[in-house]
Amino acid sequence: MSAKRTKTTKKKIVSAAWRLFYEQGYDNTTVDDIIEESGTSKGSFYHYFEGKDALLSSLSFLFDEKYEELMPTLDPSMGCIEKLLYLNRELFSMIEDTVSLELLARLLSTQLITRGERHLLDHSRVYYRVLRETILAGQQSGELRTDMTVNELSKLYALCERGLMYDWCICNGDYSLKSYSATAMEMFLREFRA
Repeated sequence: MSAKRTKTTKKKIVSAAWRLFYEQGYDNTTVDDIIEESGTSKGSFYHYFEGKDALLSSLSFLFDEKYEELMPTLDPSMGCIEKLLYLNRELFSMIEDTVSLELLARLLSTQLITRGERHLLDHSRVYYRVLRETILAGQQSGELRTDMTVNELSKLYALCERGLMYDWCICNGDYSLKSYSATAMEMFLREFRA
């Protein structure tokens, strides 16, 4: 199986699973439902995932997919801070509209107790690549501070986003994640300015 086909198959499974988790609920979604919705085979499913629970950590793939989708929509005339705020707003809008609070909470909790991969912290993800590129461009243009490295600023940004998601979960979604983060991220990113 070619690398491109492998990536496409896994992506189909992940996308179908999260769509079904949102529509039917995690507990009401079966592996067979996911296989049918994704148009793949049982062998393909079990090649990538040990079972339905293994899909919880794949939410980070959806986040990366969203970032890949957003990159071509970025206006080149936008400043670095504007780009980061736009990416945050669109990602959190997607989370609020398509990821149940219960599943986001499960993802965050699995990252706390896992002995294996912590997908949210995987710096080879598209998410971190986009952050590093955006922050580097901001430093090179003089918009962002240079007394901290690109990696340090990227880590702080990601930490703030995870903190907002965590708070939204423990507050049981009592507020709009997208709206609240718009204010919080703008205040937070002031400290990134040169």
